[in-house]
Amino acid sequence: MEKVLNQDEIDAMFRAALGTKAAAGANTERVKPCDFRQAGQIKKEQVRAISLLHETFARNLTNSLAAYLRVVFDAHLVSVEQLTFREFLARVPDISYLASFRVLPLGVMAAIQLDLTLAFPIIDLLLGGRGRSSTEKREVTEIEEQIMEGVVQILCHELQTAWTSINVTFQFAERLSPTQMQRLMPPTDKTLCLSFEIRMPDSRGMLNVALPAVVSNQLLRTLDREGGYDARRSSPEVLERMRSHAQDFRFRMELAMPDMKVPVSTVMTMKPGDIIPLPRRGDEPAIAQIGRTRVFTAAPVRAGTQRAANILDLCADSNFSRQSL
Repeated sequence: MEKVLNQDEIDAMFRAALGTKAAAGANTERVKPCDFRQAGQIKKEQVRAISLLHETFARNLTNSLAAYLRVVFDAHLVSVEQLTFREFLARVPDISYLASFRVLPLGVMAAIQLDLTLAFPIIDLLLGGRGRSSTEKREVTEIEEQIMEGVVQILCHELQTAWTSINVTFQFAERLSPTQMQRLMPPTDKTLCLSFEIRMPDSRGMLNVALPAVVSNQLLRTLDREGGYDARRSSPEVLERMRSHAQDFRFRMELAMPDMKVPVSTVMTMKPGDIIPLPRRGDEPAIAQIGRTRVFTAAPVRAGTQRAANILDLCADSNFSRQSL
């Protein structure tokens, strides 16, 4: 016999059905909107690995430029960030030293920004001054650009050394105007931004490097492949083997006269066969330099048919130690 439901029973069935749907909906996962701008962000462990790599770069840059400029020079890493190129440009001062360098074989350009509070003292040192900063706000001249090119080349060399495992080459390209800098990369492209604080005897400022995403991605893939995010200390056997291999490394060594100055009139009239009197006594020793660093005083001698250097003493201003090799 077919049962006929009354109104109360029908209402009770509707209430039961609605309660079941509500319970089922409570167990489903909530859908969140996707922000594609957050895709590809560098993770914290990746930032740590990149920081360790460029802290080594900062130490090497400190040693190289201190020897090149012959003053106390200190560089240390301040931050590693992933920014759009527009955000990077927003941090660049209105007047500063801007340059680009090529990243080969990737075929892309990267950017360097150096505060003028550092650029002018460096230029002054390389021109024989004491490293004083200019008080006027102005652009770098063409002659000053050529002087700074040597400094940027050292920076590129040390960056390439730090990135040895990536197998890329960094080459100085050109000095840039602010307008040229804005056209170097698309404004919305992501860049890996490295910020370094640099201190010199009478000045301090910032050095910023912006690397395009294709370069940073190559770096991250290599670090991931080599386990760079969780690097462990090498065993004593590995360290000893590395020291053994390092015995065959070769450093550029030269025997040079101490720094001295001669009049411009003497330089302009020099010709083959001339004898130029130098403002040094004949019995004063020469300087043995290793990798542009003054290490020993020495005297030029002959060993058989070859020229040689007789090491006399350690230079008073040398910080050379065999443990540091």
